[in-house]
Amino acid sequence: MKLNFKKSGNGKPFLILHGLFGSADNWLGIAKNLEENYTLYLIDLRNHGDSPHSEEWNYQAMAEDLRELLDAEGLDSVYLLGHSMGGKAAMKLALMYPERVAKLIVADIAPRPYPVHHQHILEALNAVDLDTADSRKAAEAQLEEFIDEKGIRQFLLKNLTRTEGKFAWKINLPVITENIENVGEAIDSEKPFDKPVLFLGGANSDYIKSSDKKDIEALFPDNRIIHLKDAGHWLHAEQPEAVVATLKAFLDA
Repeated sequence: MKLNFKKSGNGKPFLILHGLFGSADNWLGIAKNLEENYTLYLIDLRNHGDSPHSEEWNYQAMAEDLRELLDAEGLDSVYLLGHSMGGKAAMKLALMYPERVAKLIVADIAPRPYPVHHQHILEALNAVDLDTADSRKAAEAQLEEFIDEKGIRQFLLKNLTRTEGKFAWKINLPVITENIENVGEAIDSEKPFDKPVLFLGGANSDYIKSSDKKDIEALFPDNRIIHLKDAGHWLHAEQPEAVVATLKAFLDA
């Protein structure tokens, strides 16, 4: 699948993958602070952003999409970062094609399985009647019946686009709803990825626990685990300066 991406900067190629319900734009602020030293590729994963939709939606397919992008761009080896769902896709690519990844950064996710916990958001998105929503404000009013947090509503509304005068979701909502269990699947491999890996978590998040160390060591023996203070799961939005500084220190080492 030919993925949509935004390219900027100069230097060693550095791919960044968003999380569930996200898009390439989520990491735009981080990318702008890295453009002097790296060629940034901000990627829309399948069924997200402006990338194509597909009935197949799992980490194997996402990894193959990324390998296809590397081939199309003539990129032999890259730095790779993935957040949450994107972090699992990044781990999958590194384990399947280790020669294509020089260094890996996994943002606030571990390789273990996670229980499904997005049903409330999916219920909210599926309840929005886009035929009657004549403005973003009207769509947000419908979301507000399910989601109190304005920040989450604004994040989800970034997925709205206009098609032939009507609102539509950029994400492939039916397929994501049907296959949401795939997001929580564990990442595994018979052979570990032996190049440097940074697991970057938020101190206020429980996505990377001390009990995950064993699984991380088994798959990524050359690892570092850092938790940023005053940051939760959305560490790149909550502590952007700390994220940029940590990424530069890891990549330049």
